[in-house]
Amino acid sequence: MQRRLTGRPPGVIAQAMADSVAPFGFQPDDGVHLVVAPLYHAAPSYFSLSALHLGHTIVWRRKFDAEATLRAIEQHRVTDSHFVPIHFVRLLRLPAEVRGRYDLSSLRTLIHAGAPCPVEVKQHMMDWLGPIVWEYLGATEGLVSMIDPQGWLRRPGTVGRPLPGLTVKLLDDDGREVTPGEAGTIYYDAPGDPFEYHNDPAKTRANRIGDLHTVGDLGRFDSDGYLYLLDRRTDLILTGGVNVYPAEVEQHLLTQPAVADAAVIGVPDAEWGQSVIAIVQPASAPSPDLARQLLDHCAAGLASFKRPRRIEFRTDFPRTATGKLLRRQLREEFAG
Repeated sequence: MQRRLTGRPPGVIAQAMADSVAPFGFQPDDGVHLVVAPLYHAAPSYFSLSALHLGHTIVWRRKFDAEATLRAIEQHRVTDSHFVPIHFVRLLRLPAEVRGRYDLSSLRTLIHAGAPCPVEVKQHMMDWLGPIVWEYLGATEGLVSMIDPQGWLRRPGTVGRPLPGLTVKLLDDDGREVTPGEAGTIYYDAPGDPFEYHNDPAKTRANRIGDLHTVGDLGRFDSDGYLYLLDRRTDLILTGGVNVYPAEVEQHLLTQPAVADAAVIGVPDAEWGQSVIAIVQPASAPSPDLARQLLDHCAAGLASFKRPRRIEFRTDFPRTATGKLLRRQLREEFAG
């Protein structure tokens, strides 16, 4: 069946989308936007549609492959794209001679979100590609903060200050606001109509305190009001009464060249409540003493209560199509 337009569609929404990505350096020109994640997810869909409204060509890859991504950037002269941190890790794991084989000079903006990004990983991306890496904190429920490359280089690890006009508070388990430097659950408001989950008033109430709502992220403010993302509340490990953030341990493990990927989980422990274990995907066939090397690596850089009690190996990890780790599946697999 053919459809015929009977009038010119209004451009209000399109203009709003184009304006919303302007702070990330997107320009109304003949740019090329590369999509490396499924378009049924909010962020890849939103940024690619916004780029399209700015006149950009859209190049879409069905599945992320590190070298194929570099090849696509060179071939199509890509100017901007949206990534998640695991994409950065896989790009940086390519041999230097492979990364140096491709002309990436067309790139103007790389945006990332979706999980805490190791400081070392993002710094390496900046060293390689220049100060073009932007970051934001947000979810389908709304955008919280953003940081440009220069701002991040001045304060490595931050996800920026709250957006203008947005109220962001970090609250403890009793709903009290924490002081700068302390960890708390990130709550924020939604300008205009209050955010609600479709046909799920119970979930809406459970994630709201007053006019503020949360998606379960944990963070901390510094003394100047810059926000730092720690982890998801559901991923927090409580061992011996002390909080351990898996992302911090994973980021440290990823600094070991023998580690291609890492996931840290808490499993039941009769004495400690939970114990910390690390599941590692080796960069190559593991040597017999790799587990001991990784434990020593953690002992050299992490407080004792954060160190994994044991190391497990896995050839790959369960992830969503956008690259987010399915930590729940690993907890079910290794809980015994």
